[in-house]
Amino acid sequence: MSPDHPPGLDLDRLRGLLDRERPGLVNGALTGRLIEGGRSNLTYAVSDGTSKWVVRRPPLGHVLATAHDMKREHKVISALHPTNVPVPRPVLLCEDEEVLGAPFYVMEFVEGTPYRTADQLAPLGPERTRDAVLSLVDTLVELHAVDPAEVGLADFGRPEGFLDRQLRRWGKQLDASRNRDLAGIDELHAELGRRLPASPAPTVVHGDYRLDNVLIDGDDRIKAILDWEMSTLGDPLTDLGLLVMYSMPLGMSDSPVSTTAEAPGHPAPAELIERYAARSGRDVSAVSWYTAFAWFKLAVILEGIHYRYTLGQTVGRGFDRIGDLVPVFIEHGLTTLQEG
Repeated sequence: MSPDHPPGLDLDRLRGLLDRERPGLVNGALTGRLIEGGRSNLTYAVSDGTSKWVVRRPPLGHVLATAHDMKREHKVISALHPTNVPVPRPVLLCEDEEVLGAPFYVMEFVEGTPYRTADQLAPLGPERTRDAVLSLVDTLVELHAVDPAEVGLADFGRPEGFLDRQLRRWGKQLDASRNRDLAGIDELHAELGRRLPASPAPTVVHGDYRLDNVLIDGDDRIKAILDWEMSTLGDPLTDLGLLVMYSMPLGMSDSPVSTTAEAPGHPAPAELIERYAARSGRDVSAVSWYTAFAWFKLAVILEGIHYRYTLGQTVGRGFDRIGDLVPVFIEHGLTTLQEG
C-alpha cells in the first residue's frame, strides 16, 4: 500500500460512497493517511486537495462485532454537534462492511493540537498552559450540562448502578491479565467497593477526558473533543476524577505514560476541582473516591498492556517499562482514598 492508500482505507470505494450519499462534497481525487492516536479505532485524514475529512473505523482484522462502536461514536457527536460542546461535524455513518471491510463514519477535519506531554505544552508558557487546562474544565462542565433526553441520548447507557458496574468490570479486566503479585491492588479494589458514593443525576460521560483527547487552536480555544469510544450515560464525576488524576504529577522521570501535570503553569488538582464545582453546581465532596477509581482503572489498563508484553504480543518503545508503573498507580490510588 502506498502512503496515500493506507491499509483499511479503500479510497475509490469511499469516494463512490460519498458521491452517492453526499453529492458535490468531494471535488477531486482523494488521498488519505493514518493519524496516530485513538485508543483502538483507526483514524485517517482524507483530502480532495481543498477540503479535509476524518474517517474512523475499527482496527484491522478485528473479529468482534464492533459496528456498535462506530454507531455509538457517530451518534454521540451527531447529538452534541448542535450544542455548546465542541465536536467535529459528522458527515455520514456507513454500516455496510462491503465499503471498507468494517463499519465506519466520516466527520469534518478540525485543525488543532492534542497536547500529550508537558514538553509539548512548555512552548506555550505558564499562562497559556494554565488557560488551556482551565478551559478543559469549562468544556467538561458544558458537556455535563447537556440534557441527554433533549439531544436524543436518553437511551445511550444504563446509569442505574453505573459505579458498581464499572468497578466490577475493571475488577474482571484485572483478573483477565493477572500473572504476577501486585501488592495493594485487591485492597484498593475492595476499599473502592466499600466506599461507593451515591451518584448525582446522570449525564453524558466522555469516559477518557484529558488534554490529549481535545484539539486546541492557536488562540488556545478547545475546538473539538475527540475519542468518544468510551462514552455513555453515567456519573459525571468519573470524568472529573480522571481529569484530576491526569493533573497529578507521577513523580517518575521519563514515564512511558504521558501526563501534562509537570508543565509550568499547569493548575493544581484542587483548583480544577474547585472550578468544576463552582461552574457545575455539583457536590464534589467525594472527588477523592473518583480520583482513586481513576488510578485503579489506569493501573488495570497498564497491567493489561504489561501482561500482553510478557506474552510477546506488544512491540514498540516503552512497553518494557509499563510494568514498573503499575505499583506507582496503585500506591497513588490507595493514598488518594486514605486522604479522602
